[in-house]
Amino acid sequence: MKFGTPLLAGKLIKRYKRFLADIELQDGGVVTAHCANPGSMSGLLAPASPVWVRSFPEESQRALKYSWEIVLAEETLVGVNTSWPNRLVAEALEENLIPELSAFPFHKREVRYGENSRIDFLLSNEQNQKCYLEVKNVHLKRGHEAQFPDSVTARGAKHLKDLMAMREAGHRAVMLYIIQRNDCNVFSLAEDIDFFYTRQAREAYARGVEFLAYDCDMTLTGIKLRQRLKVRF
Repeated sequence: MKFGTPLLAGKLIKRYKRFLADIELQDGGVVTAHCANPGSMSGLLAPASPVWVRSFPEESQRALKYSWEIVLAEETLVGVNTSWPNRLVAEALEENLIPELSAFPFHKREVRYGENSRIDFLLSNEQNQKCYLEVKNVHLKRGHEAQFPDSVTARGAKHLKDLMAMREAGHRAVMLYIIQRNDCNVFSLAEDIDFFYTRQAREAYARGVEFLAYDCDMTLTGIKLRQRLKVRF
């Protein structure tokens, strides 16, 4: 997945109101960028951290002309935009880059299912078998582990419940975590941050929901899936 336009370098001043970040650009001037990330962003908000933003033309209809995309943390490029994982997965499905899902060559996005939910991807094959695929963004690192979530997520717990219902109805159900960094050895659940989500995940696993985690190679020109990580419960 390519960014399309060159990213602009800068330094983080502060992130506030969840979706805003003040950034001092390398070529001068301070801008307010959109931070497409509702989580706590623990470990990624140190003042003066090197960051990179995407700019949009003046004629665009965006209220903010900059979007914060990457931060350098622990000497590693980390993606902060939570909208990228779904696009990465869409491209990976098109190119058959996720072997665990290769039996389902067709997919649709944002299909209604469950209790007033939309599945990120509904996969199918010529035998009309279905696989319900939910995607979550990950950037939290503690020790050598990538962890999710980085804040309480009632919505995430609801998605697990819906996936369990699809599995009980006889379909495959998969939770896929996309880790926007490449310096972790394993993926696990942050039980101390959200005990209820962790309990739901363990129940879902026991009921046959599959859990996958892939990390990413992050560059200043784009992002690509790198390798599958072990999921540790």
